[in-house]
Amino acid sequence: MGQRMGNLQQLFLCPLPWSPPARSRAGGIIARGGPAGNRLTGRTPSGKMGRPGEQGAGHGGQPDPRMTKMSTKETLTEPFPRGVLPDEAQVLACIRCGLCSAVCPVYQRTLLETDAPRGRIALVRAVLEGRLEPSRRFKQIVYECMYCQACTTLCPAGVRTDLLMMAARAYLLEREGENRFRRFLFRWLLPHPERVEAATFPLRLYERLGVRGLVERLHLDRLLPRRLREMVWLLPPIPRRPQRRLLPEVTPAQGETRHRVGYFLGCAQDVMFASASRATVRVLARNGCTVYAPRVACCGMPHLGYGELEVAKELARQNILAFECDDLEAVVTDCASCGSMLREYATLLSGDPEWAARAAAFSARVRDISAYLVEIGYEPPRGRVELRVTYHDPCHLVRGQGVSRQPRELLRAIPGLEFVEMAEADWCCGNAGSHALTDPEGSGEILERKMAHAARTGAQVIASGCPGCQLQLWRGVRRWRLPMRVVHPIELLDLSYRRS
Repeated sequence: MGQRMGNLQQLFLCPLPWSPPARSRAGGIIARGGPAGNRLTGRTPSGKMGRPGEQGAGHGGQPDPRMTKMSTKETLTEPFPRGVLPDEAQVLACIRCGLCSAVCPVYQRTLLETDAPRGRIALVRAVLEGRLEPSRRFKQIVYECMYCQACTTLCPAGVRTDLLMMAARAYLLEREGENRFRRFLFRWLLPHPERVEAATFPLRLYERLGVRGLVERLHLDRLLPRRLREMVWLLPPIPRRPQRRLLPEVTPAQGETRHRVGYFLGCAQDVMFASASRATVRVLARNGCTVYAPRVACCGMPHLGYGELEVAKELARQNILAFECDDLEAVVTDCASCGSMLREYATLLSGDPEWAARAAAFSARVRDISAYLVEIGYEPPRGRVELRVTYHDPCHLVRGQGVSRQPRELLRAIPGLEFVEMAEADWCCGNAGSHALTDPEGSGEILERKMAHAARTGAQVIASGCPGCQLQLWRGVRRWRLPMRVVHPIELLDLSYRRS
């Protein structure tokens, strides 16, 4: 097996869409009389579990009804190409203790052993060894992983299930080839901000013409087809113009310049969350930072998720070049997913002699906005913000970058703001990139648990530092008609500054 396994130095985290099996509809937390439903208690499944390596192990050791029988007639001589999987020790390291099952949001929803991290690892190993054909169900299991990294932080053996699933997805793409839609999305659309702007024009029109307000006031969203209804619930208030058209290339510090930083404007912040990006730049300037905001491309995280390695590398080179200025002490971002990806450029380009050192230097300078403010010592806010606020930890921030304390510190520092911690604040919200669109039902069940905890806090605002999470939380607020708003934490700090 060792001869067939390479090194995964060039692949890393990214959530992906997938084609889900049909599942029963999740009940609403409000419709069932409040958010205290049994599914939301976070209980660990009981009962005898199947062996992690058994094909089709599921409920109480019963076969997974969605798992197809292995074909012994066709076995790939080299199922995973070299350079895709980690070393043999990483695959064999799983001790099948089951600790990961308690924190996996997908397993907690389905209770199928094949959906637990240890079950996925066993299946990857079986395909690697030629004992299992990479069937349609195998693909389904691989694409169910949310990349929340909850299992990796708990694993006593240090197994990186997220990287194994990334490797398996890259292999499946290589085996099945690229379809036209993926070529359009990842090669023609996302690498070009002006094309993304054009593609999102209907959303701005939907907002500017008042259609959105009419739909919400008359509850017309309930009459839409289910998939379209979920898309409507996901949409935040759309800005009139993309932020990249309004953001100056250089924003001077207020008063003496103590720091020179770059600002990475992510795709979602550009076209959907411009208020957060404006707040980020204002707060940095308020804290003595001269902010440089060059024109950048997509960070490349979606491309890696689909196995578009070469496109992701080219995007990384473009972005590194954009910030290659000796006097920038940090590259700051207010998007958890972008920040996690930018910090991995060093790994992505480690095999490129021309770019390896440049990528390493770039990644070392990347900071999340909340972490950077705490690092340099922020000006204490003085304006009162009379709100009850809770906080959701984005997976790509709390586990991807180790940032959890800093956003809470900023929120607690705001006069008048009552901060209330929600239970399971770092539990995945279920967005996982476009998972909320490709599997709205499964994603909605995971979201239900999150929104139940948020509702129990009685908060007026849910703060979160990831646009993907914000989209999903907006979906929950609208789906269950909760009296809440969703904002980036930096927007609340900016509001306090402007009121002082």
